[in-house]
Amino acid sequence: MSVSLSDKLVVAISSRALFDFEDENRVYETGDLRSYEALQRERLNLPARPGVAFALIRKLLALNNDAHHVEVVILSRSDPISGLRAFSSCREHQLDIQRGVFTRGREPWHYLKPLNASLFLSANPEDVRGALDAGFPAARVFPRDDQNPATSATIAQRNAHEIRIAFDGDAVLFSDEAEQIFQRDGLSAFVSHERDNRELPLAQGPLKPLLAALNRLQKLADANAQMRIRTALVTARSAPAHERAIRTLMAWDIEIDEAMFLGGLDKGPFLREFEPDFFFDDQIRHCESARSVTATGHVASGVANPVDAMRAARAALTNDASTETSAS
Repeated sequence: MSVSLSDKLVVAISSRALFDFEDENRVYETGDLRSYEALQRERLNLPARPGVAFALIRKLLALNNDAHHVEVVILSRSDPISGLRAFSSCREHQLDIQRGVFTRGREPWHYLKPLNASLFLSANPEDVRGALDAGFPAARVFPRDDQNPATSATIAQRNAHEIRIAFDGDAVLFSDEAEQIFQRDGLSAFVSHERDNRELPLAQGPLKPLLAALNRLQKLADANAQMRIRTALVTARSAPAHERAIRTLMAWDIEIDEAMFLGGLDKGPFLREFEPDFFFDDQIRHCESARSVTATGHVASGVANPVDAMRAARAALTNDASTETSAS
């Protein structure tokens, strides 16, 4: 009997997004691949500590209590022997992860298509950009905030029976067509355009398939489910531009639990109240604010993320250990 993942929410995640492999990655970044692999071999029996996206993955896997709804696959640039440590760390932390692809330095995102992935999370910005350019939902896991190292784990414990995921709107759930008008012509033109087109649904953005998959799981869950899903739209839009966003979700037949139209206010305080297990945004400044609250993914898409500006912004992040050749 053939096996298929077509009816599952499939999350592909790099080993460095799932586990804390930052010490090992620093060795990898020196360019000495042999030393990196030797270090991983030395630590084969040393379980890795949880990484930035660990709490989200643990909760998603908990949705499999009554049926197998979610599949998590490790998708990594590491070598196959280093993959042994990733799998042994999964066993130690009781994560039911059975599939993995390890490419020893080659871009791993090419395998997202046969995996039928609804999301790719990686600490490697170039892999995320490649996945997005190829049309796959993807986000770069933003570095852990050293001043608040336990935020996502703390939130996960407080809301132990609920998965909370928050999304920005334009260039994340929706296309960046409206954002292009804002960047080119200013706020007044943006508001006029969105008001005039309020009944015309926006084109889908890179993470719309993820929201759709989560919405399907919400509808499958019964009132007695041990783990439930709650979603939120957290956007800089405000009235009257809010209407087109809501009507677009209605046209997609997707329900969202909370919507925050903030008109440019800092998103951090609102995320602190919602307490998401993960937040997705296309703008680095919002990711910087959010990562002091919870685990955050940067969706490097749209007009706010031209390639040259992306590289300059990454270079300015002193807490970011990622490079183009980073192990993930």
